[in-house]
Amino acid sequence: MRRANVWKKAACVALSLLYFLQIKPQVVQAADYWPEGPEVQSPSVILMEMSTGTVLYEKNSDERNYPASITKIMTTLLALENSDLNEVVTFSDDAINNTEGSGIYRDYGEQMTMEQCLYAVMLNSANECAYAVAEHVGGTVEHFVDMMNEKAAELGCTNTHFANPHGLFDENHYTTAHDMALIAKAAYQNETFRIITGTARYTIPPTNKHDEPTDLQNHNEMLYPFKTLKYRYEYCTGGKTGYTDIARSTLVTYAEKDGMSLVCVVMHTESPNQWTDSRNLFDYAFDNFQLFNIADNETRYMDSEAVEVGALNNNKAFVDIDANANIVLPKTTDFNDAASEIMYNDVSENVVGTLAYTYAGRQVGKADIVTTGAVVDGYIFDNQSEVEQETDTEEKTVSTVRIRPLTILLIVAGILVAAGLIFAGKKFYDNYYIIRHNREVRRNRKEQFRQMKSKPRRRRRRRR
Repeated sequence: MRRANVWKKAACVALSLLYFLQIKPQVVQAADYWPEGPEVQSPSVILMEMSTGTVLYEKNSDERNYPASITKIMTTLLALENSDLNEVVTFSDDAINNTEGSGIYRDYGEQMTMEQCLYAVMLNSANECAYAVAEHVGGTVEHFVDMMNEKAAELGCTNTHFANPHGLFDENHYTTAHDMALIAKAAYQNETFRIITGTARYTIPPTNKHDEPTDLQNHNEMLYPFKTLKYRYEYCTGGKTGYTDIARSTLVTYAEKDGMSLVCVVMHTESPNQWTDSRNLFDYAFDNFQLFNIADNETRYMDSEAVEVGALNNNKAFVDIDANANIVLPKTTDFNDAASEIMYNDVSENVVGTLAYTYAGRQVGKADIVTTGAVVDGYIFDNQSEVEQETDTEEKTVSTVRIRPLTILLIVAGILVAAGLIFAGKKFYDNYYIIRHNREVRRNRKEQFRQMKSKPRRRRRRRR
């Protein structure tokens, strides 16, 4: 079984290479132009296009800083991945006693749904709710913090360490603007997170400890005028604020326009720089950059004359480019201005390679080369395409194309043998009556010979 799987993977890769590696020399542009970004007041910032992961602008983005309440983006992401929104969260004594600062004044033993808690965490930055969520999901806050650090490492964070789920100051609780952008990007891929972070107002109904509903308002001034209208940004889709005396103001903000999804992270700044810097960076991106769909624009690896010839001209391609993948480039450039190469670092059953694009020394996007499930119909003169059906106790039935030189030789040999048998049969049929006549003649001759031998003995008996 394992040997068969090896042959399957080898055949898939071989077919992919035949289809895609019609590679022509790539000419790197001599003078790649990257638009100059605005001056920002904040000491550490980053602007990332999330669908491609492209960093459009950065300033000291790998510098370590205290995140304050933007920590709660990670807390919310883990809660969404490891619990149900209808689960009931009970506030322990530690959740009330070990938190201070922003909150919604919950009581000992109070109960709320996970959904209500997460809205309080993201909109009102409620520390006691973040603590209660961590206890509920992780069993203990300490275990939940371990989960936070494991998730950060999984997302590619290299200079991040969490010590609590809410962001209150701890010298061992730190991250960078770049790492925070990776976390924010991962969270934004969760649909429920996008709904929560983009909500302006939310009401928690009465609980077992509060007879009156609790109204929440989003503290992100770019989304909702919590204190003033002047920082509101029409393309803002959500985010999270943060502040402590040591961390100063921190901010994560999302914005969407013209198909681009951006995240901006600002750290260790003085208000109102977090608002003005984020707005200026968003305007810079939307004014100067655009997305290109890779599948719609890539022609350098697709030689139609080489693929659609002879008996193969009716066959579907074995591999194709991920239809949803994009690259982001300055508006003054063309798609073909980006250099590209095929990489094989993350090959799997469905992905046989990756097209990676760079421009002006930056990674600007990539696309998986994926299998299409196409099956070879075979050539006119034989049937050498062998479709193997096999059932594995650990896998579903898989249909795989295998093309081997040995198979072709065996089929040709079989055809020759069959042809020889048919020819011999026809010759036998055509000469059947002649053969039968010859047998009758031989039989008659034997009978005559027998009779001739018996006649002389009769005559001698009569003479006596």
